[in-house]
Amino acid sequence: MWTREFFGTDVYHLVSAFIIYSVAGWAVESIYMSFCNRKLTNRGFGRGPFCPIYGFGGVVGYLILHPLSSNLVALYFAGAVLATVFEYLVGRLMLKLFGEVWWDYNEKPCNYQGIICLESTIAWGFYAIIIITFLHSRILGFVDKYSMEWGIRACKTVMILVTVDYVIKLMNIFHVSLKEKKDKLVDAYHSFRARWY
Repeated sequence: MWTREFFGTDVYHLVSAFIIYSVAGWAVESIYMSFCNRKLTNRGFGRGPFCPIYGFGGVVGYLILHPLSSNLVALYFAGAVLATVFEYLVGRLMLKLFGEVWWDYNEKPCNYQGIICLESTIAWGFYAIIIITFLHSRILGFVDKYSMEWGIRACKTVMILVTVDYVIKLMNIFHVSLKEKKDKLVDAYHSFRARWY
C-alpha cells in the first residue's frame, strides 16, 4: 500500500506530507491567532497539534497546481481560487455537520458569509507559490532523510493518535458518553452470552 503511486508520488510520501502540512498549518495558525488574541490559542479541532485542512490543502494543492510551477502568475491565481473554494466547501460542510464554522471572517472586509474573505484569498495565492516552488520539495527531502520503515511507523503512530483525539472530540460534541457506550457493550455481551450459553 505504502509504495502505490498517485500522480507520480507514492502513498508514503503523500501521507508524510499530509502530516507535516497538518502540523505546520496548526503551528502557523495557532501562533498567528495567539498573537491576535493576546493569549495562547489552539487552532486545532482536537487537543493535539494537527489541522487536517492544511494537510489536505497542501497535498491536494500540490498535486493539482505543480504543473503551473513555471508560471508564477497563473500559479498564484489558481492557488488563490482553489484554496478559497476549498475553504468555503469545508466551512459549509462544518455548518451542516456541527452547526458552526471554526473560523469567523465576519469582521474582515470583503467577506462572504463569514467563511471566506479577500484577505485570506490573497494569502492563499502566496501560500500556493511557497508550497509549489519551495516547501514541498523540502518536505520530501526531510521525509527521505529517514528510513521508510521508521517513517511508516511514525505515520501510523501519528494517525492513530489523531484518530483517537478526534473520536473523543466528536463524542464530546455529539454528547456521547463513554460510560453509555461501555454500558451498551456490556449489555450486548450479556445478551449474546445468554442466547448462546
